[in-house]
Amino acid sequence: MKLKLLLFAGFIALSSCKEEKKPTATTEEMETVVVKEVATTSQKIQVLNFATFHMGSTSDATSTKFDENNQKNQQDAKAISAMIAQFKPTIICVEVPWEKNESLDQEYQAFLAAPEKPTTYYGEVGLVAFEVGRLSNLSKIYGIDHKMSYNYMIGQEIENAIDPKTHDEYYADPFKSTPELAVNMDSLPLLDKLKLTNDPTFLDFLITVNTDMLAFAGTEDGFEGADEAAKYYQRNLRIYSNLNRIPMTKDDRVFILSGGSHTAFLNEFMNRSPKFETVDVFDYLK
Repeated sequence: MKLKLLLFAGFIALSSCKEEKKPTATTEEMETVVVKEVATTSQKIQVLNFATFHMGSTSDATSTKFDENNQKNQQDAKAISAMIAQFKPTIICVEVPWEKNESLDQEYQAFLAAPEKPTTYYGEVGLVAFEVGRLSNLSKIYGIDHKMSYNYMIGQEIENAIDPKTHDEYYADPFKSTPELAVNMDSLPLLDKLKLTNDPTFLDFLITVNTDMLAFAGTEDGFEGADEAAKYYQRNLRIYSNLNRIPMTKDDRVFILSGGSHTAFLNEFMNRSPKFETVDVFDYLK
């Protein structure tokens, strides 16, 4: 299987509709209104959890074609940043290791001092997160990443005695059940690339293809695939732990910019959280 295919996909257009006002309301409609009012007065911290491909060099096994030094790409990234800044974040978190926060801050302060000079620090971090921070008048950005490696190829390296048929058939055609994702991502403009990476179907796919399918691989008495997948779950839980190290209150609004699989896992954690509430990315990505 060519793993590069895993990042090539199509965009499912999402749309919103306006609620019509009616002169009278049924009991069911009144209940709907109450639910909406509760949702808008939530005491949870609002989070814009935003998925991206890596816009610079990456050690990831898969990558998307993008020239971070291209002036048009930089302009497009600024336009995306302006959209995201409408969320009015008070805290910004990026996929930079926690232990590199000091150097991250130095890079960000240099950008704030001379924003007319495009920075490609960590690709999307410099191109998007820094600009969102500037537009939001923030003095600091946090890195919450935690590096851990895992062997996503383990199923092809062992004598698989669990379920090689399901494992092998899936990786031979990972888009079989989601054919709408099977297009070349490199051919899309930046906005459509990001619409794709934030599509819920694509985010679910990233968890399945990167981790869950490994549970179908293992030797006769072993759990090699599940154990490797657990490492990736562990990495993302540690990223989530780093997020929780940041002091914040219910009045904060958090923007997180990270690779798609991390976004997918963080959505899972935060959607069950008593502390956080994710907002719809497509309210801002238009």
